[in-house]
Amino acid sequence: MREGGGRRLHLREKRCRGASEAGLSVMARRVLKLASLAAATTGVYLYGNKFLDPNDFGVVRVGRAIATTAVITYDYLTSLRSVPYGSEEYDFLKSQIKELFASFEDAPLGAASLAQVHKAVLQDGRTVAVKVQHPKVQAQSSKDILLMEVLLLVVKQIFPDFEFMWLVEEAKKNLPLELDFLNEGRNAEKVAHMLKNFDFLKVPRIYWELSTRRVLLMEFMEGGQVNDRAYMKRNGINVNEASTAEKGSALSDHCPCQPSRKTASPGASQGCALGKKVSRNLGKLYSEMIFVNGFVHCDPHPGNVLVKKCPASGKAHIILLDHGLYQVLSESFRMDYCHLWQALIKADMKRVQKYSRRLGAGDLYPLFACMLTARSWESVNRGIDRSPVSASEDIEIRSNAAAYLPQITQLLNNVPRQMLLLLKTNDLLRGIESALQTRASASSFLNMSRCCIRAVSTYQRSKSHSLYRRAQISLTEALSLWQINLYELFLWLKGSRLGNWVIALLSRMHHCTH
Repeated sequence: MREGGGRRLHLREKRCRGASEAGLSVMARRVLKLASLAAATTGVYLYGNKFLDPNDFGVVRVGRAIATTAVITYDYLTSLRSVPYGSEEYDFLKSQIKELFASFEDAPLGAASLAQVHKAVLQDGRTVAVKVQHPKVQAQSSKDILLMEVLLLVVKQIFPDFEFMWLVEEAKKNLPLELDFLNEGRNAEKVAHMLKNFDFLKVPRIYWELSTRRVLLMEFMEGGQVNDRAYMKRNGINVNEASTAEKGSALSDHCPCQPSRKTASPGASQGCALGKKVSRNLGKLYSEMIFVNGFVHCDPHPGNVLVKKCPASGKAHIILLDHGLYQVLSESFRMDYCHLWQALIKADMKRVQKYSRRLGAGDLYPLFACMLTARSWESVNRGIDRSPVSASEDIEIRSNAAAYLPQITQLLNNVPRQMLLLLKTNDLLRGIESALQTRASASSFLNMSRCCIRAVSTYQRSKSHSLYRRAQISLTEALSLWQINLYELFLWLKGSRLGNWVIALLSRMHHCTH
C-alpha cells in the first residue's frame, strides 16, 4: 500500500513538473502543485450558488457554460478520486502547504468558470490572494472552441441570418490570453503604471517569484463591490461628496433618489450622493484607458471592481481586479471612436453618421449610436446629456433590442473586432452606474470630453512637423479644456447655495427695477 501511494505520488509530481515552465523556481512549482490540490478539493464551490458570479459570462464564457459544465464537473470528481481525502498522498501534499504558507484557506473567496481565488498568508507574514486555474481547463479549452464552432455552423445552416461566427474568432483570440496568468500579471502592472496619476486607484502587486501560467499570487486587497450601496453606507464612503458638475447638473432635479426640497431628509440626500464620487472616478479611469491610452480592462463587473475607504485620508479607493482580458485599440480606431463620442455628446448628427460609418456601422448608424449610448434615437438627437434615462425609455430600448435582433447581429458582424469588447465594457459600466443611480450624469460626459480632446490633440501634434501648427493645436486644446472647466463651474454655481442665493438676489433686483 505504501509502495502504491509512493508510485502515485511520483507520477503526480512528474506531471506537475511537466506542466510547469522550465525556468520556474522550485518554490513556484510547489505553489502550482499545492494550489492545484486546493482547487481540486474545493472545486465543487464553483457550482454552488454561493460563489458563482452570474456576471461572469462574457463572449467566451457563454460557450463554456453551455458546452463544458458536465466535463468540468467530471474533472473535479476524477481529481478528487486521484487524491482521496485522508490518504497518504493527500496528507503529504497538505503538509507541504505549511512550508509555503503560514495559513491557507481551503474555501475559495470566489470562483468563476476558469479559476478560483483563495486567501493565504506567507511565512513572512504577507497576506496574499492565490488565483488557481481549474484542473484541465487549459487542455479542455481547445475542444470547447471546436465544439462552439461546430454548433454555430449548424445553427447558421438552419438560420442563415444567424451571424455569430465572430464568437469563435474572439474565443480563439482571447481564451489563451485569459488562461495565461503571467499575461494577467503583466497587464496588471501595465495598467497600474499607466494610471499611476490616479491616487484613488489600487491594483494588487504581483509576486512573480511565486507565480506560474496557472497560479497567480498577488497582494490581498479587500473591499465592497462597487454596486454595494449598503456597504458604502456602513463604511461612510462618499456621503455628501459629489463632484461640482453633479451638484449643479440638470439631472440633480430628476435623480430618482432625490426627494423634493420640502421632504428632503439627510439620509435620502446622502443616499443619492453616495456613489457619485465612486462613479465619477470609475468613469475617469475608463475614459483614460479607452480614449487616451487605448488599453482597456474589459471585465469591469462588480466582482472585479471593489471600493474601500482609506483610513488615512478618508477617501474612497477603487480596487481593480482580474486583469486577464484587455483590449488594445489601434490608433485609427481610437481616433474615430473619440470623434464619434464627441459628436454624440454635442448631438452633431452629421458627424455621428460620418464616424459611425467609418467604424463599420454603414446605414445602421442610428442603431449603432443607440447601442453605444444605451439611449433612444430621440434622446441621441436631443442630446444624451440633456435628460436622464426614464423608465419609459428603458422599456423602449429593451423592446427594440428584441425587434431589431437581425440588424444587431449584422452590425456586430460588421464593426471592427475591437468594438465588441468595448460594447461589453460599456454595458457593464452602465450596470454599475444604474446601481449607483448615476446614469447619464453630467460629470461622466465632461470627463469623456476632456479625454477625447486630449487624445485628439496629442495625435494631431504627433502628426504635425510644424512648430507653429503644434502651438496652434495646444492653444485650441487649452481653450477647449478651459471651456469645459468654465461650464463645470457654472453647473456648480447653479447647484450650490451660493449660486441659488445670487440667482435669487438678481431676480429680486430685477423685480424691484420694474
